[in-house]
Amino acid sequence: MKNALYAQSGGVTSVINASAYGTIVAALESEGIDRIFAGINGIKGILNEELLDLTEETRSEIDRIPYTPGAVFGSCRTKIDSDEDFDRLFRVFDAHSIRYFFYNGGNDSMDTANKIDNKAKELGFSLQVIGVPKTVDNDLMETDHCPGYGSAARFTAISIMEATRDLRSMYSDSTKVFIMESMGRHSGWLAASGSLASSDRFHGPQIILFPEVPFNEDAFIAKVDDVIVREGYCSIVASEALKRPDESYISTAGYYDSFGNVQLGKIGQYLEKTIRDSLKCKVHVAIPDYLQRSSRHIASLIDWQEAVEVGALAVREALEGVSGVMVSICRLSNRPYLKKYCTVDLERIANGTKDLPREFISEDGFHVTEEFRSYALPLIQGEAPNLYLHGLPIYENLERRKVEKLL
Repeated sequence: MKNALYAQSGGVTSVINASAYGTIVAALESEGIDRIFAGINGIKGILNEELLDLTEETRSEIDRIPYTPGAVFGSCRTKIDSDEDFDRLFRVFDAHSIRYFFYNGGNDSMDTANKIDNKAKELGFSLQVIGVPKTVDNDLMETDHCPGYGSAARFTAISIMEATRDLRSMYSDSTKVFIMESMGRHSGWLAASGSLASSDRFHGPQIILFPEVPFNEDAFIAKVDDVIVREGYCSIVASEALKRPDESYISTAGYYDSFGNVQLGKIGQYLEKTIRDSLKCKVHVAIPDYLQRSSRHIASLIDWQEAVEVGALAVREALEGVSGVMVSICRLSNRPYLKKYCTVDLERIANGTKDLPREFISEDGFHVTEEFRSYALPLIQGEAPNLYLHGLPIYENLERRKVEKLL
């Protein structure tokens, strides 16, 4: 018997379940895979032998998976590197005849997939390991962009566009500065997407702050003051990962996950105090946080479709005997937007970070160039379909039948 196992890992996106759907349906319709399981809460659940049998679910409920935000099967930030972990993991694989493993995640998840693939080869264990890309940060190496980014970028652009309109209504005797904090652990891809709102005639944001540009407080305050003098108000998108010239983060929560990543956040409050102390004006701060990555109701159609397709391609590659790779998106042109799918060795992706290129950042470091807009605009096109009842979205309602534990 040859069974497949799919799991989700890391911070979710609004289309991660579209990749789950693509993977699951491709496996269900394959003659080379007997059963398709899902790990509950990623690799953490697999280590605990907590698996769901998706082969037993009704197709109607499976078909609702791509319309659902969050991680349908649960996610985790669990690192495996001990001999005990790997011994346990492969005992679970062996007990349940797992011969195909699909791990849907970002940088750290691709590191985990790479380690599992290497260990399988070392043990001589028959296992095809394929990474399925996902991250709103858009910082995975060796791919033009990541599923999840386009939808989060769309949310960012729409949110700052609407908030700037609000700000413009009130600035005469109220709030003069609005700051929206953006996710992005190491890179400014998501913050940069706020620039897509500039197609609006009341263009916002006027300032974008990137982790790739060392933060200079004096230059920043001078820029904000200049914008207020000229336009009366200033709309800002700031990456949570802003850094000082010495590369240290400006604002952190002071604790780390199992992969050694520091928890970031509250850069908005830091900037608010800086502006109020210097310019003596009213400032409002918004922290979208989970909303930025989970807003399925305004997901990009392009992003949603590509998320499904990378999941399906992962299965096809595994069935052809490929292992130790991640599905990658290779762009062919911006206008018209054309791309193709390929695969890249996990070794070249694990633990790497793709920064926002300097040519995508304006000369003064406070906005983007047209090159970035040409790159990002195709990724937010179209409205992913939604299912509604009584004005509210309808999500999956899987039975979640657990596989009997054998260990």
